[in-house]
Amino acid sequence: MIERQIEIGANGGATTTFVVHPERGGPHPVIVFLMDAPAIREELRDMARRLGTMGYYVMLPNLYWRAGVVELGPRALEADTPERARMGELMNGLSSAQAMDDFDAMLAFADADPAARADTVGTVGYCMSGRFAIRAAGHRPDRVKAAASIYGVRLVTDRPDSPHRIAKAAPAEFYFACAETDHWAPPEMVRTLMDELEGANGEVELYPGVEHGFAFPQRRAYDKAAAERHWERLAALFRRRLG
Repeated sequence: MIERQIEIGANGGATTTFVVHPERGGPHPVIVFLMDAPAIREELRDMARRLGTMGYYVMLPNLYWRAGVVELGPRALEADTPERARMGELMNGLSSAQAMDDFDAMLAFADADPAARADTVGTVGYCMSGRFAIRAAGHRPDRVKAAASIYGVRLVTDRPDSPHRIAKAAPAEFYFACAETDHWAPPEMVRTLMDELEGANGEVELYPGVEHGFAFPQRRAYDKAAAERHWERLAALFRRRLG
């Protein structure tokens, strides 16, 4: 595998981005992996590496670069810490427009890299960024072929760019993985999502008996069986749509 952590020019600055892809067999379809609220960390880099071993050019951008933050550290996952409070500020201060600007920066960089095949793109986002991964499919419908939200939040809203509306209209195939117990994505939202997207191009899957965060190995909520199921679903989705 080839991996780099580099600065990629974005609208008004640059975002520190982890890029990983196979050594051979390129150019590789692009997957933009959008971070969750606790920010970039080795746990996410390892997940990007796993996607890379499937044959993809994976880009993991720092979405908090505008605030001068790269990593928050493990205390962001602990209650009543300054890092946790800072995480909330950063998460709530990040707009969809900013995330789409960063997504465009990833595509522009990939366009210039001969190792990448940037006309064929997949997205995946966890928690905070699940909605951004789906919105990218509406933002760049000519490029994004597959979009996955893993225990994403704010998936059903009354806004025109609500993820559930984008999933109905965008040509990409979507996948929503939802935890049975999730304070940030409650059962009523999941039921509405399922109802709204019945018959659409994709799947909303409820993972029984698990909590928000089940796919992250370093979280208390980690569930190995559910995490491996989510990897199976992602691999199949991207294989179908990206090759």
